[in-house]
Amino acid sequence: MNKLTSKKLASWILSTVFLAFVAVFSLLDQPYALAQSETLPTPTESTPPTVVSPVPATPPTMWAVDSVAANVRRLLTTNECVGCNLYEAQLEGANLQSANLEGANLQKAELEKANLQGTNLQAADLREVDLSKANIAGANLTGANLYDADLEAANLQGTNLSGANLQKADLQKTNLVTANIQGANLMGADLEDAVIPPGMMAQYPYQYQ
Repeated sequence: MNKLTSKKLASWILSTVFLAFVAVFSLLDQPYALAQSETLPTPTESTPPTVVSPVPATPPTMWAVDSVAANVRRLLTTNECVGCNLYEAQLEGANLQSANLEGANLQKAELEKANLQGTNLQAADLREVDLSKANIAGANLTGANLYDADLEAANLQGTNLSGANLQKADLQKTNLVTANIQGANLMGADLEDAVIPPGMMAQYPYQYQ
């Protein structure tokens, strides 16, 4: 009976020791496993490529159109204003001798008694301009538009008016001696008391009144 008890007791002790050993081993192994789990490489997330938006093209600088006043100052300072906007410019009595105003817009400008001797006004817009009593001798008005312009008593000696539009222009008392009017449109122009070249009346019998 004592032997049987002793065997049971020994078996119980061995089992207890074994369980204790297993428990201790498990506790010792757990930090190692934890350390392994902490050092496992984390999968690297693929970073999408940075999209660089193209830099928008810089629009061309839009320069403000010069005002008529600024163009008048430029003309009076430099004696040149090619293609300028001089609409309704106030230039009465101005000295614009030999100025370059090719292609300029002088529509309705005031140029009474101005000096335009030898001035380049080729293809200029001179509709309804006031050039009364102006000195335009020797000026280049080839292809200029002088529709309904006031040229009363202006000096047009030696002026090149070839191909110019003088329709309905007021040419009363103007001096057209030696002026070149080849191909000019004088329809409805008023040439009362104008000094005209010999033979002009016969050359343009229906061009003026």
